[in-house]
Amino acid sequence: MLIARAFYFTIFAALAFLLPFLSLYYQKELGLTGSQIGVLTSIAPIISLIGGSIWGAVADATRKHKAVLLIAIAGVWLSVWGIFKAPGFLLLSLAVVFYAFLSSPVIPIVDHSVMTLLGDKRDRYGLERVWGSVGWGVAAIFAGMLIQRLGLSWAFYGFFILYGILFFIALRFPIPEVSIASHFWQGLRQLATNARWIIFLLVALVEGMSLAIFLNYLFLHLSDMGASRTLMSWSLTAATFSEIPVFLAGHRLLRRWTPVQLLAASILLTAVRALLYAGMTVPWQVLPISLLHGPTFAVMWTAGVAYSTQTAPKGLGATALAVFSGMTFGLGAALGALTGGWLYQHMGGTAPFLWASAAAILTDIPFVWLHRRTIFRRNAMKIE
Repeated sequence: MLIARAFYFTIFAALAFLLPFLSLYYQKELGLTGSQIGVLTSIAPIISLIGGSIWGAVADATRKHKAVLLIAIAGVWLSVWGIFKAPGFLLLSLAVVFYAFLSSPVIPIVDHSVMTLLGDKRDRYGLERVWGSVGWGVAAIFAGMLIQRLGLSWAFYGFFILYGILFFIALRFPIPEVSIASHFWQGLRQLATNARWIIFLLVALVEGMSLAIFLNYLFLHLSDMGASRTLMSWSLTAATFSEIPVFLAGHRLLRRWTPVQLLAASILLTAVRALLYAGMTVPWQVLPISLLHGPTFAVMWTAGVAYSTQTAPKGLGATALAVFSGMTFGLGAALGALTGGWLYQHMGGTAPFLWASAAAILTDIPFVWLHRRTIFRRNAMKIE
């Protein structure tokens, strides 16, 4: 699906310009403290969790997924302009709230549409999603060079250009309609009371917490170590390109192992990755460590999308994916950003990463124990 690949490429290229440099923009250009940065970076994920669930439910209940997608993309563009031009912390916080609320349904709706269009070949989702990794990796190279030479404002200019292109791609994106087999609220209640689903969301929460630490505080830690912004952008490229083989092999991974097995492995490797970041002694070490992004995030996301699609009642696919995304990039990211900001300010640059490693380990132990029968049986809970 060429249009899906173009969408993934463009949206992640836009995000590669903006998201990794926001904390630096807040610190260097606006003069915010670590705690203020923690507040801003935690507001967005909380709103994303709420907004994603609301938007996903509205889209599923009304079957107006295309309208929701276009409104959200246009709103994101305007809200980021608000972040760029906000004259004070209060208005900046308000712009961040609007950005988080409006951005929350975009990727879940597209993921849901791609999985629906793939039909019985949905284990090949990674072959489409990999273009997001390519877009992020390519854009990160140019973003780092432009920002190094021309300043942090180019984090916003690059985003504006690419997100404008994204709107026109979205106009042509095919959004399939899926009828709801049972009453919407009955299906929602069924999902909310599924014990396995709740446990899965706890894993997504911890993965989101760790990812927030990496995204919001790695560049600050590298800056404290004297790293250039070019090296920072290359660390993004290394991390992103490590996703590519994972997404390309996603269908093979899901045929050989269950989503639960893949999630357990990704949590363990997340703990290792965080510990290695904390142990860096020179900035260039970030490059090989960042290659663990593929075996952590990409494995988690491939397994999580498959598990969410499998678990959701018919017609609630966008809702399930929005809740999964919201738990990862919403509540989990909020807790990681807020806690990481406090730790960074009061205990130093390595503290957020040590905390992330400990949290991942403490989550993986009960997760493996609760799913020990599934994890140690190869044929249990395969994606059909």
